[in-house]
Amino acid sequence: MTIRTDLPSRQQLRNMLRERRRALSAAAQQQAAEAVCQQLLSTLTKQTRLIAGYLANDGEVILNPTLSACQQRGVAVSLPVLHPFSGKHLLFQHYTPQTPMTHNRFGISEPELNSTQIHLLNHHDMLLMPLVGFDANGNRLGMGGGFYDRTLAHLHHLSKRPLLVGLAHDCQQVDALPVEAWDIPLDCIVTPTQIINL
Repeated sequence: MTIRTDLPSRQQLRNMLRERRRALSAAAQQQAAEAVCQQLLSTLTKQTRLIAGYLANDGEVILNPTLSACQQRGVAVSLPVLHPFSGKHLLFQHYTPQTPMTHNRFGISEPELNSTQIHLLNHHDMLLMPLVGFDANGNRLGMGGGFYDRTLAHLHHLSKRPLLVGLAHDCQQVDALPVEAWDIPLDCIVTPTQIINL
């Protein structure tokens, strides 16, 4: 069997795609945020009660318009918080504009940990996840820390599971991504111009 050496590694792809999204102007980022908001609102149903979002970092699609619009429609929102004991996993904590915030060890804003405000994975209807890269087959490339992969590793054991939605700019799409056994497949990818249902 011949091993192809002309394909970029996951880390090379990650560096290239992070540069692409960071190169977007503030105006392009804002347009993308509004377009993704409209796309996501079109996927909500009357049964959507709780979604998990994130606060954008490193050129990720800005979710603030989406989170606000969901809350205005009576949909509760949670945000990821680094697990205080298992540092490679995420918890999802209830979030409103009044939630006290802090910065985690990566300098990313997150709610101050409050154990009474944690939502379990199976309470969520939808999990919105930032992507570094994606392809049309629904393969995702994350930042490389494996936080979502580890957090979602036992998803198939849940009696009810959230819809996994990856969010990205159109410039983050590639023809094909190398896939690892631990990668968690997505149900849907949303960009400013498309919704890819998988």
